[in-house]
Amino acid sequence: MEELRGGIDEAGRGPVIGPLVIGCVVLDAHGREELRRLRVRDSKKVAKSRRKSLEPRIKDISVEYRIAKVEPNEIDWLRKRESLNLIEAKKTAELILSLKNSPHRIIVDAADSVAENYKTKIINAINSINNDFRIPELISEHKADDNYIEVSAASILAKVERDREIELLKEDIGDFGSGYPGDALTQEFIRECIRSGSLPNCVRRSWNTLDKSRQRPLGEF
Repeated sequence: MEELRGGIDEAGRGPVIGPLVIGCVVLDAHGREELRRLRVRDSKKVAKSRRKSLEPRIKDISVEYRIAKVEPNEIDWLRKRESLNLIEAKKTAELILSLKNSPHRIIVDAADSVAENYKTKIINAINSINNDFRIPELISEHKADDNYIEVSAASILAKVERDREIELLKEDIGDFGSGYPGDALTQEFIRECIRSGSLPNCVRRSWNTLDKSRQRPLGEF
């Protein structure tokens, strides 16, 4: 029986604006070779235009793929009682359980500072949902998106999907930059929203970026 391998990675973990997107790709040996031939790499090392062109190819070549989105309001609600690492681990568990195929091995890019702890969180989450599920070999590593073609492919699907969501948001509410807390344009957008008294639903209210933006500099008084 041909060995299937799955890869899982996320995009949008750190931004204050927009969803967290998690991608999952299942590949057979032929698919892994095809994606190597296409020089699929971690999405952070691939130009935006190339990511967009690779996305449909990855979907076509994959035995199966899945995308999960966690919207800002859900992130804020869940973070009242659990860490972002645990939220991501639980969503990863749901992705694994949703697969129609049964990969022999699934590799995840570790969100936890201790990679093995992240693996444990995922296993516990799977067992809490379906204790009878036969969990495949699970590998949790840092830089897995660099080291495994399956995870690189999942990284690209997640990143392109998040970019698509961000473009739709900008059409609706205007340009807010990258959505990352360190982006000056994003910071100004947040400050303006706070001044106007209206924060869009796409803003993660549990991020400390909002608290910092509420601290008005002396020059504004």
